[in-house]
Amino acid sequence: MRRQLLAIFLATCWSILSEFIRNELLFKQIWVNHYQGLGLIYPSAPINGAVWVLWSLIFIVGLHRILTHFSLVSGAMLAWLMGFGLMWVATGNLLVLPFSLLIFAIPLSLIEVFGSAWILVKLAGQSK
Repeated sequence: MRRQLLAIFLATCWSILSEFIRNELLFKQIWVNHYQGLGLIYPSAPINGAVWVLWSLIFIVGLHRILTHFSLVSGAMLAWLMGFGLMWVATGNLLVLPFSLLIFAIPLSLIEVFGSAWILVKLAGQSK
């Protein structure tokens, strides 16, 4: 149980770091400009960051569970589709997604998910 909790913690840290680098360091200005073009203010208050930390934890717990039934590759792809694919469909539908980011976000998010899955498999012995 301890190994699983450590794996979930470390995979969550990897996910949070990946999200922070992608959305705050690399592409924040694109987000800000897109939101300004919509007449909105990009939500970047500390509470928004806390919600993304929660999102990462929930995502990793789900990935951990998925990996008990699927291989690393199958589980990571399923989790990626459910987490990122659905998020982008929803935000795209609301017109708050800058679609030009997807050329970068897709490969970077795949690295995030596969990295998280690898951590879970190596540290917790997850994967079918």
